[in-house]
Amino acid sequence: MSFNYTILGVLSWKPMTGYDLKKIIQKTTFMYWSGNNNQIYKGLLALQNQGMVTNEIEHREGSPSKKIYTITKKGLLEFNKWIMESVKEPPEFKKEFLIQLALSGDLNTESIMSILSQYHESVSMKLLMETEIQRRQGLDVRRNKKEDYLWSMISENILTTYENELLWIEKVKNGIELKGR
Repeated sequence: MSFNYTILGVLSWKPMTGYDLKKIIQKTTFMYWSGNNNQIYKGLLALQNQGMVTNEIEHREGSPSKKIYTITKKGLLEFNKWIMESVKEPPEFKKEFLIQLALSGDLNTESIMSILSQYHESVSMKLLMETEIQRRQGLDVRRNKKEDYLWSMISENILTTYENELLWIEKVKNGIELKGR
């Protein structure tokens, strides 16, 4: 249901179409979804069946009709209740890379350095992509300075996570070079 809370939260900004929801969610790194339009529309249908959203069809001359979704009072109450729940998800450390690295001790130094270099390249690419996403991000749905600040801090968190990972990789590389001698 957490993705449905994401839908409710975005709809709490303003009424919008499923397509508008998709565009906003796609622009973020941290609003998880499968990338499948069906997930959004299934979520909207479930929320509508639960009385948390309504929709209205907007007919437009010369263009296809639009279905505009609006959060209901019940949906807003449920969303706010979810927001106030304690966060149960600490940072995730179950990374396949860490398992591979932990079990690579019998490899020669050159092989371990190759693994670290490949991982460094992958993280560097993610950092570049995230930087570009944030540079292009033009979410004009933020409603106030507090919300703008929160979104900028989330962006900072994502970027510093990648930057710290790159620093850690360099530290491991330097240590392996010393231990491999």
